[in-house]
Amino acid sequence: MTKALWLAGWFLAGTSFAAIAAADTLPLHSGGRTAAPVYTHQWPGVYFETATASKSVTLSFDDSINIYKLSLNGEVVKLIEKPGQTTLRFDSKSTKAVDVYRLEKITESQGQTGRFLGFSADKPAALTARARQIEFIGDSYTVGYGNTSPKRECTNDEVWATTDTSQAFGPLTAKHYEADYQINAFSGRGIVRNYNGFIGDPLPKLYPYSLFDGKTAYDATGWQPQIIVIGLGTNDFSTALNPGEKWTTREALQADYRDTYVAFVKSLRAKNPQAQFILMASDGANGEIRAQVTQVAKTLKDGGETRLDTLFFDGLDFGGCHAHPSVADDLKISGLIKGWIDAHPGVWQGK
Repeated sequence: MTKALWLAGWFLAGTSFAAIAAADTLPLHSGGRTAAPVYTHQWPGVYFETATASKSVTLSFDDSINIYKLSLNGEVVKLIEKPGQTTLRFDSKSTKAVDVYRLEKITESQGQTGRFLGFSADKPAALTARARQIEFIGDSYTVGYGNTSPKRECTNDEVWATTDTSQAFGPLTAKHYEADYQINAFSGRGIVRNYNGFIGDPLPKLYPYSLFDGKTAYDATGWQPQIIVIGLGTNDFSTALNPGEKWTTREALQADYRDTYVAFVKSLRAKNPQAQFILMASDGANGEIRAQVTQVAKTLKDGGETRLDTLFFDGLDFGGCHAHPSVADDLKISGLIKGWIDAHPGVWQGK
């Protein structure tokens, strides 16, 4: 991950929040899952946008764990690493009458929460609302785990520093279509089994919540994605079963996976009656993942599901940390998804 970005016009305003009350809080559009107070977040890929005619904007944080990208009028101008409790001021050199800012969280925070308190400036301006929405549900592949790393062997710190969700296939795809998006993914989690059988809630049990506390329910008001892309199964099947796990045979694991996956999609369908589902899988685990996803799709279609398709990918270089997809792989996967969408333009439902 390069950090050689333009730093001019960037100032530390101090560690006090007093400046927030003195300035006008700008209207803000957020993407991804957040919770009160303010914009508390844990899911990856959250982002915040605002617009102003002012040439100076202040950002306020309470976050000592994440890296953010700040973009001005579509160009990345700053990486903000572990800002802590602080306010930061950015002075724009843009000649545009109205500047559009976008702040993206690019790291994965599983055990801790971060908070963004908002943008402040005078002269607020309107943002153009987006009609398109697309959701990505998955694991470390969807997060962009270590995708900018130049090597496969990484320490935990190197994984954190080289994970860039903004360059993962989900955000790349959504931005191409000028769509709002959610990245509802958690590294190491599966449909019923986590990586190597480690204990923890699998993704379908995490999914109903805005935070990973099992109690902060997600309020989906205003969120009706036209497309839902799911990529889960790598962690279920990429390792052998261990003694003491609840499945005594591979066949039992496969059956549990299929039944739970089918039920998960049906629960999503109940809340998103018009959405198109795309179930993705790699050729990993000697084809086991692809075979199980194929059976899941067949069961759903045999049960009457009509807006569902599968998308399989192979030929990746897996050059990221711990043999995860690289940025080049993310571009390839995004290209496959875009190819499917372009072949089915009605999927956007006229939006």
